[in-house]
Amino acid sequence: MVLRVAIQKSGRLNEDSMKLLKECGIDIANGVNKLRTEASNFPIEVYFLRDDDIPQYVEDGVADIGFVGENVVYEKNKKVEVVEQLGFGKCRLSIAVSRNEVYNDVSYLHGKRIATTYPVIVRKFMEEKGVNAEIHEISGSVEIAPGIGLADAICDLVSSGSTLFMNGLKEVETVLKSQAVLIKSSDLNEEKQRLLDKLLFRIKAVKRSKNNKYILLNAPNDKLSEIIGLLPGMKSPTVLPLAESGWSSVHSVLKESDFWEIIEKLKEAGAQGILVVPIEKMII
Repeated sequence: MVLRVAIQKSGRLNEDSMKLLKECGIDIANGVNKLRTEASNFPIEVYFLRDDDIPQYVEDGVADIGFVGENVVYEKNKKVEVVEQLGFGKCRLSIAVSRNEVYNDVSYLHGKRIATTYPVIVRKFMEEKGVNAEIHEISGSVEIAPGIGLADAICDLVSSGSTLFMNGLKEVETVLKSQAVLIKSSDLNEEKQRLLDKLLFRIKAVKRSKNNKYILLNAPNDKLSEIIGLLPGMKSPTVLPLAESGWSSVHSVLKESDFWEIIEKLKEAGAQGILVVPIEKMII
């Protein structure tokens, strides 16, 4: 019994998905132009597919699980379940108009033509906002639509916004924030669900390691309580006596998002010799 995994066959999501599996300790031979391969040390088989096709393959049970962008999941609207957000491939689906336009709110779009490759998501967004706009589905080069008179606005994926700028557009509404997710079929049997649970256990350990740092520092004993109070740790910080009397070594884990703020407070509290070490895996 193997778990069949669908991954984008090329592009950024392919690279990041394969990297994640490697960080999970799964060895996959990814040959050039190979559309199917197996792991040598974990019971999974990988299919390399077009990202737009992955939700359909998972719904049909051709693949058991898939790595795909949330934007694709919601646009295709297939009967699949999102089981984990993966933290990479982050972008946003946004509406943009000409830089010369005066845009105050979404009511500007009433009666306007919007070009997009995501008609399902955009139509739902407009309905929720009570805006009656014309949705024009096009397959590519969305950003040139206003310039050639095809549309008054566009809705497309944005990361840095440089493509919009180069085409004389400005971003005015965020329709959806997206990232890569792991989806699964609704018809997994118990054995395949157990394999998925094992894979998810590894993925979550890798994700935690990226979001946390291991910290070691020296603290004067008369400031120890104050310093420990700044360090949550997984349960509580580890405290060990140093060879030099009156000092202790404190070990803990910090969230990446809180890191610099807490480091500053530790310095102010008297901590010295602060070392920060990346975590390869984090299992709790």
